[in-house]
Amino acid sequence: MNRREYNISILVNEILISKVIIDPHYEEKHAESINDEIILELVKTLDGKYFDPDDEKTPYAYFVTDKIEYCGKLYKLIWVLEDHEIYIGVINAYRR
Repeated sequence: MNRREYNISILVNEILISKVIIDPHYEEKHAESINDEIILELVKTLDGKYFDPDDEKTPYAYFVTDKIEYCGKLYKLIWVLEDHEIYIGVINAYRR
């Protein structure tokens, strides 16, 4: 199970993000309700916003964004930013 990378152009926490890296972990339990396309749409909702980390372990800051609405359904996104990097790493995502 390899991580998948996608190009994107959004601003999160005042960082210009140009890549999303999706860990396939979500597929173990949630493949029937979510896919990479939905995850990318959820990541786009982060654009222009600032988030306080839920946890920090240098060089990573971990975030949990809950109740993201997409197509009338709510989702939870667990993601990471790495110091001095320009990607968002999606650790897990699922429908609420």
